[in-house]
Amino acid sequence: MNSAVIPELVALERILELAGSEVEARVVHQVQGAGASPLPIYAITLGNPDPSLPAVGYFGGVHGLERIGAEVVIAFLHSLVMRLQWDSTLHHQLESVRLVFMPIVNPGGMALGTRANPQGVDLMRNAPVQALDPVPFMVGGQRWSARFPWYCGALHAPMEAENQALCDVVAAELLHRPLSLSVDCHSGFGTADRIWFPYAHTRAPIAHLAEVHALKTIFAQSHSHHRYIFEPQSLQYLAHGDVWDHLYQQACAQPGHVFLPLTLEMGSWLWVKKNPRQLFSRHGIFNPLIEHRQQRVLRQHQQFLDFLLRAACGHARWLPQEQQRPQHHAQALQAWY
Repeated sequence: MNSAVIPELVALERILELAGSEVEARVVHQVQGAGASPLPIYAITLGNPDPSLPAVGYFGGVHGLERIGAEVVIAFLHSLVMRLQWDSTLHHQLESVRLVFMPIVNPGGMALGTRANPQGVDLMRNAPVQALDPVPFMVGGQRWSARFPWYCGALHAPMEAENQALCDVVAAELLHRPLSLSVDCHSGFGTADRIWFPYAHTRAPIAHLAEVHALKTIFAQSHSHHRYIFEPQSLQYLAHGDVWDHLYQQACAQPGHVFLPLTLEMGSWLWVKKNPRQLFSRHGIFNPLIEHRQQRVLRQHQQFLDFLLRAACGHARWLPQEQQRPQHHAQALQAWY
């Protein structure tokens, strides 16, 4: 395997060449697959590294079948790199925020066209978090065999190297800040675009429910015609080994820090419904097949990714204070639980 078999990796490396010294890029892990050349997992940062400032993380390519998630993150990074050449407003924003990108977390799975990594492990079922309630058969995670989908990995085994690299970057760049946001871009569920927040392992509400509700409120106020459904993932299904549950629990162990991990779940079933030929596409059923639809998907989510950047920069104006939290918490319970 090499970069040439992954167009998204080629596109990412071209963007890094264009960016030059404007961004910091490092290889946090290399995946050895079937070919001679290992595949890199990049972590890319830009903006102010001051740990007292907020940060936003953008992640994609966790599931190799869901290429459009990586493409959405890469498209946003490309836009930022191009704007750095002329956009003084962006330069001003980057003085007060840190941005972190891992567009292709699972390059081995992407090269193979599989949901799992080359070891057959589903990276979103692999973290050391056990569901507290029954999970759906298979889909919620299984430990029988890597020959079946949604394999969690062997019991008590360390996390897969790709997940460990992701967790290391998040711990180093996001968790120690007063506020950090993240979005992990996926496709493959439902006919509507959803913004999920933890938990996946329990139906109990998270500790920062008020903060999530406040974030959802300002997004709805400033984008009144958006099509996203905001909800906890537990409203749809529970699962073992969710890496964002794992990282959120780590963040909660550090008082005074707010970490809000979100998942953008693009409603790819609608693409199949509109174009049944997609069932037989070599690019997988979880990616838009028709060119104009792919371009529309890439465009429509840039607004949300940019919103997270703006929300982080302006967090002091919307993050609920102690006297505001009970109202947001009550409204969130009514809406979601």
